[in-house]
Amino acid sequence: MNLGIKELIGTRCIIKEDGQKIYDIIHDPLKQGKTVTLDFRDVTQFASPFFNFAIGQLLKDINEEDLRKLLKITNLNGVGHHVIKRVIENASQYQTDIDYQKIVHDILEQQAKESE
Repeated sequence: MNLGIKELIGTRCIIKEDGQKIYDIIHDPLKQGKTVTLDFRDVTQFASPFFNFAIGQLLKDINEEDLRKLLKITNLNGVGHHVIKRVIENASQYQTDIDYQKIVHDILEQQAKESE
């Protein structure tokens, strides 16, 4: 499966809703062991919420080694590579480290209280 991100999302991959859209398309094929290619040709802006939802949450159901084999990323600029690398590292740690999960949960809970 090959997906042109510009055609699906546009030139800015920033918001979680767009990331969720990509996740919804690629989750089942990846879970079935199929290769998926995300083509970022002409996409110029990236932010972690997009990648957290598009790719980070895949690690709930797919181990990192399989994800790296099955998910192919093409035409991603340097900024995008940096963001996606961090997202995968953080999501992998979150999925495998109970202490890290608690820390993240506590931080999010504190931020929610502060925003009230």
